Amino acid sequence: MLRLICAFVLVLSIASPSLGQQSLVGTYKLISTDVVVGGSATQPLGKTPHGYVVLTPTRAVFFFTAENRKFGTSVDEKAALFDTLVGWSGMYRVEGGKIVFAVDASWVENWNGKDQVRNWALAGNRLTFTSDPIPFARDPSKTSVVRQVMEKVE
Repeated sequence: MLRLICAFVLVLSIASPSLGQQSLVGTYKLISTDVVVGGSATQPLGKTPHGYVVLTPTRAVFFFTAENRKFGTSVDEKAALFDTLVGWSGMYRVEGGKIVFAVDASWVENWNGKDQVRNWALAGNRLTFTSDPIPFARDPSKTSVVRQVMEKVE
């Protein structure tokens, strides 16, 4: 009987999300995105970006757009819309203070099939993701640090 109980507890601990994952589950509204490149901080999506992060016990979905976007019909206008969009999804796991997203669908093909790792902190209803220094997308010779702050809405 003791072996059966131990086996049951082991299966539950492997099959259920970690305590860190359970505490993150919810829907979060994006408050800000800051990118630091060479010591200078910018807000590529503006001061009031739009978007949400939805974290289920195992899957994350991100969708953000910049402030003041305008409908576009020309190639240049459509390209500007693309440059003000972030969207991706994937399974995730929590490893202490890090969260690892296994991206399976993304607005940019080079993220598909790769891990995105972020440091995370939860303070009240505010969730913050911060990247380690990574190559800057617009100039890979430079490094950037991305910080996203979100507020839980449900």
